[in-house]
Amino acid sequence: MLLHLSTWLEVEDYLTRSQGIIVPIGSTEQHGPTGLIGTDAICAEAIAHAVGEATHALVCPTLNVGMAMHHTAFPGSISLRPSTLILVIRDYLTSLVRAGFTKFFFINGHGGNIATLKAAFSESYGTLADLNLPNADRVECRLANWFTCGSVYKLARELYGDQEGSHATPSEVALTQYLYPDFIKQAPLSPDVARGYPIYGANNFRDRYPDGRMGSNPALATPAHGQRFYDWR
Repeated sequence: MLLHLSTWLEVEDYLTRSQGIIVPIGSTEQHGPTGLIGTDAICAEAIAHAVGEATHALVCPTLNVGMAMHHTAFPGSISLRPSTLILVIRDYLTSLVRAGFTKFFFINGHGGNIATLKAAFSESYGTLADLNLPNADRVECRLANWFTCGSVYKLARELYGDQEGSHATPSEVALTQYLYPDFIKQAPLSPDVARGYPIYGANNFRDRYPDGRMGSNPALATPAHGQRFYDWR
């Protein structure tokens, strides 16, 4: 059940059965020469919709833009500042808690969101308490990063070994290839790929990781692999 394809009457009825909602969140950022800029949002949304269908849970519209400041030296990347994302999450939660939701399960597709999301949860708990909203003390936010799920991690290591890397990975590229087979990209990839550098500002990131990859070899990705990751959700 998708929130944006529901009516308010349907949501009101849903709340008589459950006060939980799934919130997919990703990012709009470069993913190397062959990865789609929407990869993180595409993956989080697909997994969230599948989980929602399996659990009969309501799924919120996907938050497509996250905290990706370090990718903004690459054309097409869009980022919210951490402080902005915290306020966006706070306002989402405040609106939904007013409606009667109390349990929030965030399915995340971008590592750069993790610290900001955890801060946003703490900020939101304080705001909800200050507003004295009914059930504010019952609100719980949980975060799941699909790419660190045990079954996903195990399969990625089995398929790609140390060429999985940590950004523009073959696992996430494979999932997008399965979901959007008409948009598979091809480009030359150097066998020498940077890895292990700490992340600072955007220009520093591009200097350290000139083609956008972080230790990964997305040329190993296939749509068939992507289906396996999807089915292992």
